[in-house]
Amino acid sequence: MGFEFNLLAVVLAAVSSFMLGGLWYSPVLFGRAWNEENGGVPTAGHPAKVFGVSFVFSLVAALAFASLLGPAPALAHALGMGLLVGFACVAASFGINYQFANRSFKLWLIDGGYHTAQFLLFGLVLGLWH
Repeated sequence: MGFEFNLLAVVLAAVSSFMLGGLWYSPVLFGRAWNEENGGVPTAGHPAKVFGVSFVFSLVAALAFASLLGPAPALAHALGMGLLVGFACVAASFGINYQFANRSFKLWLIDGGYHTAQFLLFGLVLGLWH
């Protein structure tokens, strides 16, 4: 594991996953179902803070994933690692927490599905742009 990566590709990966999240959690896809599974009331928060902190976390995740992949990953390897990390590490960890918090399987599918797609998108960007 090294710390050699294309910083612009990492930023693009973070921006693209942030945009995916905007679509994923919008009423067009899973926003309504996500709100219903969370009790039906959207949480309040200052939008600048919510989006700013969320983007920082996306950037941290993209940087860590790029470090894991190395400087010039093959596309198939980057996508495979994206699936592995997104589903087997992130979504599975959410699954453990959701069981103890008594959250629904549907909510886990929405949140775990997003993070699986997020890391697949990281893999796509980092596998194509070295």
